[in-house]
Amino acid sequence: MKKFNVGIVGATGMVGQRFMSILENHPWFDVKVLAASARSAGKTYTEAVGSKWAMTTPIPASMANMIIMDADADIEKIGELVDFVFCAVNLDKDATKALEERYAKAEIPVVSNNSANRHTPDVPMVVPEINADHIKIIDAQRKRLGTKRGFIAVKSNCSLQSYVPALYPLDKDYGVEDVLVCTYQAISGAGKTFDTWPEMVDNVIPYIGGEEEKSEKEPLKLWGKIEGDVIVDAEKPHFTAQCLRVPASDGHMAAVFVRFANKPSKEQILDAWKNYAGRAQELELPSAPKQFLHYFEEDNYPQTKLHRNLENGMAISCGRLREDTQYDYKFVCLSHNTLRGAAGGAVLLAELLCAEGYMD
Repeated sequence: MKKFNVGIVGATGMVGQRFMSILENHPWFDVKVLAASARSAGKTYTEAVGSKWAMTTPIPASMANMIIMDADADIEKIGELVDFVFCAVNLDKDATKALEERYAKAEIPVVSNNSANRHTPDVPMVVPEINADHIKIIDAQRKRLGTKRGFIAVKSNCSLQSYVPALYPLDKDYGVEDVLVCTYQAISGAGKTFDTWPEMVDNVIPYIGGEEEKSEKEPLKLWGKIEGDVIVDAEKPHFTAQCLRVPASDGHMAAVFVRFANKPSKEQILDAWKNYAGRAQELELPSAPKQFLHYFEEDNYPQTKLHRNLENGMAISCGRLREDTQYDYKFVCLSHNTLRGAAGGAVLLAELLCAEGYMD
């Protein structure tokens, strides 16, 4: 695979920082541009981020002294330096949508961590192990935008990564009908650390704005299919969700209750999880976990602190599968919300797009 020059738009935020740490030694991608708001533009990255650097590893040496470009005013200049950009801006939905479309129309492909374009009908929202075929809609999107190279592709909400991957492999043979999920989400999902959010120490907040709606609606796009020039959402499974913020630094856990059209045995579920692999594994993409779904037999596993970094934070951990008195089964899942759920998932999506020729 050839080397691609990439930019990170929104580089000073927590997800932007995670992009930097992941891409520091990436085999396919070289970071050539860091972009942020006008107030950071013209400064070195170290000057701009200051004490806001939230990763456990230092600022990558190759990027520490990069001069930050203006994410809004320097689009044309950025396009001359990169093959595509990752987007992790902290703007309202309308402003984010407009900015991403400006990049795309400037013939700069955008791989976005933001939610603004997730429900744009011709924008693929992809988990590479689940619905990699949705990237084919890019041809229709380019036609709408009037572009040859430019397009927008997005990853799904971070909390979905903890439970949808475990449900999807069961649907073909057993028909997933109804899902009730409660998510227990880390504070990094809000762009916070315990230093910046001391109120979360020894605390649980039973509300995350907009999260329950995303958890109920976005899976239906992942389950959907391309019809003509749009992606049409699936009608099932039916999801209901409750989302809580818990005092963990990283890692989203989900308690899942599921009802099937054709109830499988426990052994059949475990076999489906063990043997499931998606397009990311077929292509052996650099960021793809070798084993997508890991099941733990221990009653007290998976645990956030012990298992969130499994396979570089890109694998899903499952446990406590058992029959339920109201639904057919219940189980728990865990994913790393800023790796698999955010920047890592976007990097994996970019790898898929490169491997399938959409960045050529």
